[in-house]
Amino acid sequence: MATEILMPALSPTMEEGTLAKWLVKEGDEVASGDLLAEIETDKATMEFEAVDEGIIGKILVAEGTEGVKVNTAIAVLVEEGESADDIQAPAEPASGSDDKPDAKEDKAQAGGNASSAPTESKAAPAPQAADGSRIFASPLARRIAAEKGLDLTQIKGSGPKGRIIKADVEGATAAPKAAPAAASAPAAAAPAPSVSADAVAAMYEGRAFEEVKLDGMRKTIAARLSEAKQTIPHFYLRRDIKLDALLAFRSQLNKQLEARSVKLSVNDFIIKAVAIALQQVPEANAVWAGDRVLQMKASDVAVAVAIEGGLFTPVLQDADQKSLSSLSAQMKDLAARARDRKLAPHEYQGGSFAISNLGMFGIDNFDAIVNPPHAGILAVGSGIRKPVVGDDGELTVATVMSVTMSVDHRVIDGAVGANLLNAIVENLENPMTMLA
Repeated sequence: MATEILMPALSPTMEEGTLAKWLVKEGDEVASGDLLAEIETDKATMEFEAVDEGIIGKILVAEGTEGVKVNTAIAVLVEEGESADDIQAPAEPASGSDDKPDAKEDKAQAGGNASSAPTESKAAPAPQAADGSRIFASPLARRIAAEKGLDLTQIKGSGPKGRIIKADVEGATAAPKAAPAAASAPAAAAPAPSVSADAVAAMYEGRAFEEVKLDGMRKTIAARLSEAKQTIPHFYLRRDIKLDALLAFRSQLNKQLEARSVKLSVNDFIIKAVAIALQQVPEANAVWAGDRVLQMKASDVAVAVAIEGGLFTPVLQDADQKSLSSLSAQMKDLAARARDRKLAPHEYQGGSFAISNLGMFGIDNFDAIVNPPHAGILAVGSGIRKPVVGDDGELTVATVMSVTMSVDHRVIDGAVGANLLNAIVENLENPMTMLA
């Protein structure tokens, strides 16, 4: 029986994507696990695999189509001897069904048009569990479950990775569906812009400009940072860090690691220092979860990576337990794949604390915006040679790096934040202790 291939949700927050490239064509036979297409989300380009076997009967969405909603039919999968025209129209509604017989017959004949609007699609939308996670089931299994009145949340799948398949629902009997959770209050709508795009453009009438269309990443960044700045009660802590001991130690280590083609950066030391500090001040290693705080056990540190058109924050898990050389290699790999938009969602989601380093761009100091649900972010400036007063009271010259820690006051109070930043400074000014 012909079934539809739906636009997948490749991350928990994905609502739409761009069908960047088809890896199959009409008439190709596919099996479970075969690559079908490349899908662009707001964060990455990911490959989409087939979950059922069959023949690509018809491609419904062309390459390069933007804004394709999750669960929209993008292709038709048919069995041997079938064609895309075998997709059936949905059953007529029970009420108000006093159509003339010839009208019903016309609808039945027209129902096989696979290129029809989504309202004529027969596949049920992808179901979700009570916690909002997606339940994986084949389109055929979803349709049979809908016809039999089955609750897919109560069925255990026997397919690949627990996927619910036809055999699982054919032998199941209808049971009362789980009562839906109480509807949560609707999210507040984003405030309308005070000035429309047309009104802004009118201000520059007669002046040359080019309109730059916002892609999915830019829209997401704009929405998340606006929300963060408006809803998170930020406060800021600043310190200067003397880097001379770290720079000398780094130079020594790099000479020893040269044979292994490893070159440590100052950023590698900063990641390690932050990770250790989160263990030294565990009450600061937390995230905001709406009506509670989640106290994290591991030091999972996110690091901002600039890419064309936006940024990623890949997460280095268990960073306190990894060697500097391991952190350096992992960070280089994550940064390279971030620039190619090849990161998987689990590689840039999570973490409790972030680092944003603009020192390499010559920025002395700046304030970063907390990236929810993180409780803090460290903004790192460049190391600058400047006069300082030494411990002996004499004037001397040192390499000094300015940092600012932005903190979510709902999670971290002033004294806790100060303890965390002081621990970071102590680790960086005494780098050998980070190897103990």
